[in-house]
Amino acid sequence: MAISRERKEELVAIYKQQMAESNGIILANYSALTMPQMQNLRRRAQEYDGHVFVIKNTLLDVVLKEQGMEAPQGLFAKPMMAAFCHRDVAPMAKLFLDFTKEVTEDNFRIKGGIMEGRFLNQAQAQSLADLPTREVMLSQVLRTINAPATQVVGVVAGGIRQVLNVLQAYVDKLEGKGGTTAQAAA
Repeated sequence: MAISRERKEELVAIYKQQMAESNGIILANYSALTMPQMQNLRRRAQEYDGHVFVIKNTLLDVVLKEQGMEAPQGLFAKPMMAAFCHRDVAPMAKLFLDFTKEVTEDNFRIKGGIMEGRFLNQAQAQSLADLPTREVMLSQVLRTINAPATQVVGVVAGGIRQVLNVLQAYVDKLEGKGGTTAQAAA
């Protein structure tokens, strides 16, 4: 079914806006997906602040060319679905990879992605799924930053502990000598 020129212009505007607001895009071929499967995917994508669209390949290609990007040969050969990632790209890539396992691979397959104005091939887009989430990465960085401070505190506490042990031993020694002289005088 052909779409009107007004609808095409509207879709181009939507794609441009989504690309401007996105940190990345994951692209996948799809076929023979049921409506409940597609709704499930869209609902799950919203949990990661992402928006999934069945895209019009020629219109997305026009938007990409306007932004100075050339799509790899054969990328738009089959019907495509795009996930515009407004927060982190990794969880969206993981969602698409998990969805590939839920449906048959012939029905849904990650084809690539776009990040920072560069196209990612299929392997690169799938490898994004292995990246830790933003929160995990931040905790790892904080743990790395905090490690030297923790070690310094341990060293300082150890030094203080040694000084206290020496003082306690000296006090015990003095009490030991004073205790024997006091007993001898009595």
